[in-house]
Order: sequence, then structure tokens, then C-alpha cells
Amino acid sequence: MTTKKFVTITKVSNDKFVRYNVNDLLKFTDYLDKNFPDWRWFNVFSKETELQIANFTKKNRPTSRFISS
Repeated sequence: MTTKKFVTITKVSNDKFVRYNVNDLLKFTDYLDKNFPDWRWFNVFSKETELQIANFTKKNRPTSRFISS
């Protein structure tokens, strides 16, 4: 099964977190690099189950648009 709809919570600075609905993890990472160059990490949650399914950092980035389970 491939999950294609996500909710992310991203730490973008020392004291700021943002939440986004995401369909493509690679494009989302590009967006973070452009708009929040100091972002640190983001957690990925399934939009259907609301459970955390992955987490990524600036050095450990997603390698595909979706998450397969």
C-alpha cells in the first residue's frame, strides 16, 4: 500500500513549528529549502489514520514522493 496524502509537522526554527497537508514529499522538501532554509526536521503522519509513519531531517531526506508500507 502506498500512502499519498500526508500531514506534516515541521520544525523551521528554534521556536517555530508549521503544519502542512502534503501530497509529494520531494516537492515539500524543495519548498522547505526555499522558504525555510534553516528547517531541521519534519514528522509525517498518514492523513487517513493520523498515525506517524515517518520522520526526516535535512540530512536524512525522503527519496520518493510517497511512502510505501
